[in-house]
Amino acid sequence: MPRKYRSALRVVAVAVLAIAGGAATPGGPAVAATPPAPAGGGLTRVIVAYDDPDAAGRAVTRAGGTVGRPLSIVDSFAAEVPADRLGQVEAAPGVRGVTVDGRVALDSAAWRADGDANSMFSVVRATGALDVWKKADAGGRLLGGNGVGVALIDSGISPVTGLNDQTRIINGPDLSFESQAPNLRYVDTFGHGTHMAGLIAGRDPGTNLATVSDPTNFTGMAPNATLISVKVAAADGATDVSQVIAGIDWVVAHRNDPGLNIKVLNLSFGTDSTQDERLDPLSHAVESAWKKGITVVVSGGNDGTARGTLSMPAANPYVIAVGAADSNGTDTRSDDVVAEFSSRGSATRSVDLTAPGRSIVGLRDPGSYVDVNYPTGLVPGDASKRYFRGSGSSQAAAITSGAAALLLQQRPALTPDQVKKLLTSTADAMSGTAALGRGAGELNVKRATEAPTPSAAAAAQTWPASSGTGTLEGSRGSAHVADPVSGAMLTGEQDIMGRAWNGTAWAKAATAGSTWTLGAWNGAAWAGIAFTYGPSGRSWATAYWAGTDWDGRAWNGRAWSGATWDGRTWSGRTWSGNTWSGRTWSGSYWSASIWQ
Repeated sequence: MPRKYRSALRVVAVAVLAIAGGAATPGGPAVAATPPAPAGGGLTRVIVAYDDPDAAGRAVTRAGGTVGRPLSIVDSFAAEVPADRLGQVEAAPGVRGVTVDGRVALDSAAWRADGDANSMFSVVRATGALDVWKKADAGGRLLGGNGVGVALIDSGISPVTGLNDQTRIINGPDLSFESQAPNLRYVDTFGHGTHMAGLIAGRDPGTNLATVSDPTNFTGMAPNATLISVKVAAADGATDVSQVIAGIDWVVAHRNDPGLNIKVLNLSFGTDSTQDERLDPLSHAVESAWKKGITVVVSGGNDGTARGTLSMPAANPYVIAVGAADSNGTDTRSDDVVAEFSSRGSATRSVDLTAPGRSIVGLRDPGSYVDVNYPTGLVPGDASKRYFRGSGSSQAAAITSGAAALLLQQRPALTPDQVKKLLTSTADAMSGTAALGRGAGELNVKRATEAPTPSAAAAAQTWPASSGTGTLEGSRGSAHVADPVSGAMLTGEQDIMGRAWNGTAWAKAATAGSTWTLGAWNGAAWAGIAFTYGPSGRSWATAYWAGTDWDGRAWNGRAWSGATWDGRTWSGRTWSGNTWSGRTWSGSYWSASIWQ
């Protein structure tokens, strides 16, 4: 079996159990209706990786095989092929490789975190975090991210085991469409945010830095850090770029609030904006946060080599853009490569470094969109049903955000430029993979904590300042939301409240950190003005939206509970942790049942 397909096989083996006969389902390769009679040697279950799905499908049927379940979101499909004709299929035009499915029995065995190279136990060990937790800061506290606030702008955080510590998990404002429904407010109905939160700062109840190294406990990179959730995405992942920008601006405005101390911002999000990063509003928002002392960590994107630029706002050169590394299923780093789906960018702007991002085992969010629609993300053999496996530069960014929190506890005075310099200058080399897309190498936070603090001058970034005066529509790229009733798509220079966008005025306020006036942003009330305290801990007070949306419909009086905002034109580039159980969402439509 070709070595380069072993990792993919481990991930999709369970999915191949249900191979369907006959023609492929929608989104798969075109095949002949009646294949020729099988050759000798019996049928072998395989995964066919393709460059041309139709040509690969024809090659299988010509060989007497049957095309089964499409796995085209990883450019593959399952098939049954006569054993003596595997070579014929592999040599056919349009076929990139053929892998025998031989791992199902192994995947069904009882799962152990210390036996899985992509479990968080393995990740914290490989990145050096396990050793960092044994070190102490100037006050004698062990380094677990204590006192450092990490803001997560995402789909929310559900209080699952490992993320149910009311002293560390704080709900900032819910800026999503679901904020108007009491039963959905703050809850992660999509599943992405919970997965990211666990990787950053998850920690099982009753554990501490003396016990978290036990592989039976789930532990994120910075298990003592404070997580501030800013929810912007609904159950189908739908959000507008205006909601994300409002979330970034809120983090800047409230970074120094009592008990928050927001020093890191994780944004596992990106659009396919083609605007110059010096003009793009989303780019300007993260740059303004950076210059206010917040280390911004952004996923580079999951477009592989298909697109010559990073997603926005990773294209901004100030922030830390992170690509996904593939462990190849081993504990050693000598064979780690850049994951095939991880965006390469260009010689002008690629990622700054990589971090583990392939098949990472994080916390499951039961009943969420991802959980319901991607059951193969469940970890086979996990009797607790707590864990869910996902891949993407989102996971890599979350792991890097946790590492930044460890550094900032050790040295609270570090500037974002110094954090970036420390993380990139101490990364492990990845000499076995192409230079484009690997940046400085793979995250090694142990080496970063042992390196001397670079001087401000040595770490200073002097890129031209952005203006942020580009268009909001351009910042959306191809990602738009649509009203669930009228179907009207949000386009043009207006936000979700239907308020006109004045890029020049907003950019000036964003630079100053003054875009929020109490609970109002861009002239409309989006959030409350203070924290409330309840059974689930601290949560930012809710604002009930008044006025109208972009289609002229009134916000009040709607049946919010269970409402779905149609993200019809969203692509997998947007929430870039878009690979679950090896299945890449890139190029797919989230709210339609089209998974290309």
